[in-house]
Amino acid sequence: MSLLFPTLNEICENNRKMLDIFRDTQGARETLIANWHLGLTSFGGPPVHFKIFHTKFVKKLEWIDEQLYNELFSVSQALPGPASTKMLYCINMLRNGLLAAISTFLLWSLPGALGMYGLSIGISSIQGTLPRVVYAFLSGLNAATVGVIALAAVELSAKAITDDFFRIVLFLSACAALMYSAPWYLPVLIVSGGCTTIVYDYRWLHGPIKAAIHLITRGQSRIRNRISTVETSESNNRSIELTGGFRTPIQQAVAIPAESIERTLGYTSRSLSYENIRRDSPLRGQREEETGAEREPRVLPSDYPLKLHWKSGTAIIAFFIVLFGVIITLKAVLPNHSVLYSLFANLYLAGTIIVGGGPVVIPLLREYIVAEGWVSPRDFLIGLAIAQSFPGPNFNFAVFLGSLTAVNNGYPSALGAMVAFLGIFLPGMVLVQGTMGIWAALRGRRWVKSMVRGVSAGATGFIYTAVYRIWQVGYIDEGFQAGKSLGDDPWWVVVTATAFVGCRYFRLPPPVVIGIGAIMGMIRFGVSTMN
Repeated sequence: MSLLFPTLNEICENNRKMLDIFRDTQGARETLIANWHLGLTSFGGPPVHFKIFHTKFVKKLEWIDEQLYNELFSVSQALPGPASTKMLYCINMLRNGLLAAISTFLLWSLPGALGMYGLSIGISSIQGTLPRVVYAFLSGLNAATVGVIALAAVELSAKAITDDFFRIVLFLSACAALMYSAPWYLPVLIVSGGCTTIVYDYRWLHGPIKAAIHLITRGQSRIRNRISTVETSESNNRSIELTGGFRTPIQQAVAIPAESIERTLGYTSRSLSYENIRRDSPLRGQREEETGAEREPRVLPSDYPLKLHWKSGTAIIAFFIVLFGVIITLKAVLPNHSVLYSLFANLYLAGTIIVGGGPVVIPLLREYIVAEGWVSPRDFLIGLAIAQSFPGPNFNFAVFLGSLTAVNNGYPSALGAMVAFLGIFLPGMVLVQGTMGIWAALRGRRWVKSMVRGVSAGATGFIYTAVYRIWQVGYIDEGFQAGKSLGDDPWWVVVTATAFVGCRYFRLPPPVVIGIGAIMGMIRFGVSTMN
């Protein structure tokens, strides 16, 4: 009978399975619809990517709120690896799970990676220099990209910075990153921004600073009183001499200080009475509580559920540390390892220590690839100029370098590209997966939220640094393939301004203004050729 008529439990179980399948299907469909085009249309590098993600996932789709966006932005910037890729990965993982996050990562990174692989094949067959029109085209792309990144920096600053203190943190982080560059330097700046915010929010230095200011002002008041006493004494002596009056030395010594003592005692009594009233007033604590309450929405915003466990996050991070140690040890121990293994180890190390995203990866890749003799400086700079105009993560530039490394050392280009792709992306993605598990347990603590705000302000300052770095090497031509400042030619300044104004005031998409920049570059070449 049970074979013909299923029991109620069996019916419920079947319905539950069908519901799970439906939810999985809906999640996969939602992930595909929301993300399929991002890897093809997200130009401009991480600063512009963050702006695109905010518009899409916070304003339009409302997958996350403003607070969670700021948290993910801070976590992505504080961890090594591709910042915008990690953020997109986390957004989709929180929305539809791990499989959706991995699928989104592939949709996001593969189009640009395939494009850079195709570019490497073309560059490997070119001998000598490129035609000048190509250099003009690339310079136009770089100039327009600078304008798009500058706009992204301004708009992200307006959203992330809420008061003067965090404007100072952003300003100092940007200035410090401009003045010096090293692999260890940006992580130190990020941690410093977070720690400074904790100290500020908890008011650990407010008391000592106020005490120091009070001592300074009290000392200045004493000096002013003494000066006033001396001036009064001298003026009285002059008046006595002029009027012919006469006072004994004792009268002169007693009468004048009495006036100053009376004035000083009156000032002191008023100060003490004001201090006592202020200290004893019941409104003092209320005012301090109100001040804290005004800041509290920024420190303790509304929570957002993170369905992750700290144990799994800890296990993933431990696995990453072990894997990192094994890879680096094998490279140092094995005497005759292949070039491809050295390539993987170098890129895995770069992906582990790069904090700050795409703008930071470029000089480090030059050190780990070009300095090894695997890729020529000319090919590196050509690929760098074109990579700025490619959609998706800037870390795809490693695919270009990996393919050229393989070709130059007698290996298949596709194999080098895959090794480079895994080496540069794997550390950051593994770390962010583990960190999100721990973050779910820590994010509710006030000091963590204070640190997030400081890290977010400091990381936003790095975007302005990226604008400067690209500006300084964006103009390339046959005579200076290493690149020089776009400010050396007013035309590129016009291109940058056009991109900025077009995006900000006419709402043109970044791909459109970057294409306009490339066209303006070729127009400049045509005009200069005619002249």
